[in-house]
Amino acid sequence: MTIAPSTPAPAAALSQDRFREAAGHFASGVAVITTASGGRLYGTTASAVTSLSMEPPMMLICLNRSSSTRDALLDAGRFGISILSVDQQKLARRFAGKGPDKFDGVAPDQVDGIPLLPGAIAGMVCRTESTTTGGTHTVFLARVETVVTAPGEPLAYFRGGFGSFLTAR
Repeated sequence: MTIAPSTPAPAAALSQDRFREAAGHFASGVAVITTASGGRLYGTTASAVTSLSMEPPMMLICLNRSSSTRDALLDAGRFGISILSVDQQKLARRFAGKGPDKFDGVAPDQVDGIPLLPGAIAGMVCRTESTTTGGTHTVFLARVETVVTAPGEPLAYFRGGFGSFLTAR
């Protein structure tokens, strides 16, 4: 496939829909970011999650500034990253929505006092080291304190939908 060159449009002329379409071409894994604050559990689905550093072990996550989970992360200073398995699409959709009942029927594992979702193929407990703002989002740079892993295949996100990851041969 050849991508035809085009004249770049000024940033102000770039619509959110067009940007979302282009960004959706980047396949990513799916994670749920969780924390506990004020005696309550918080969580949200995120695809803006990446490893940042091996020494020290660090992760980078981005959460919308309007997210109550983002507010709880700022308050708690610690959070969990549950990397979902391919059979956890319903859980990904549940945590992507709004509302206080995301944990109904879900008994999270408590790892070092942080909730991680059962059935995930990996989990990390992180401590926020710094934050910055990028557009509509808060970027969290966090040191990884604990990791857990389990067998399974990852849930993938591509062009607005969930699917599985196929290994090239």
